[in-house]
Amino acid sequence: MKPIVSIIMGSTSDLPILKKAADFLNAMQVPFEMNALSAHRTPTEVEEFARGAKDRGIKVIIAAAGMAAALPGVIAAMTPLPVIGIPINSTLSGMDALYSIVQMPPGISVATVGINAGMNAAVTAVQMLALSDPALAERFDSYRSTLSEKIVKANSELKDVKYEYKVD
Repeated sequence: MKPIVSIIMGSTSDLPILKKAADFLNAMQVPFEMNALSAHRTPTEVEEFARGAKDRGIKVIIAAAGMAAALPGVIAAMTPLPVIGIPINSTLSGMDALYSIVQMPPGISVATVGINAGMNAAVTAVQMLALSDPALAERFDSYRSTLSEKIVKANSELKDVKYEYKVD
C-alpha cells in the first residue's frame, strides 16, 4: 500500500495536533505517511520532498507549522498538489502562523484550516479525495451522518441537566 496523503510537520512537537489528522485518515482508510521537515532547518529535504511527492503517488499534502510557519507555503511553491496548511499555536496564540499560511501570493495557494485544526485538515483532504473515490465518499458520508446524531443525542441529554431556574 502506498500513501496518497502526506502529513508534514515542522517539528515533532506538532505531533499532538497532527495525530488528530492521522487518526481521521486512518478511520477513513486513507493511506498516509508522516514526516518532520523544516522549511528553515532542512530546506534541501523539503524541496526534495515537495518536488517528488506527485511522482510518489501523493495526492494531497497536509503541512503544519508554527511561528514563521513557512512550511506549507514553501511546499506549495514547489508542487502542483493541493496543500492544506495547519497553523500551530506556538506563539502569539497562533495568529502569526495563521497569517503566514493564509496570506499566500496569487498563484500559490494553501488551503488553510483553523489554528491547531488537525482533524479539519484531514476532513478537507478526504473531501478532495472522495471526489474521485466512490468508496471513500461513502465512508465519509457515513461519518458525516454521525455528526448530527451526536448533536441530537447531546441536546436530548440536556433535558436531564437540572438548575433551580432552568425551565424545561
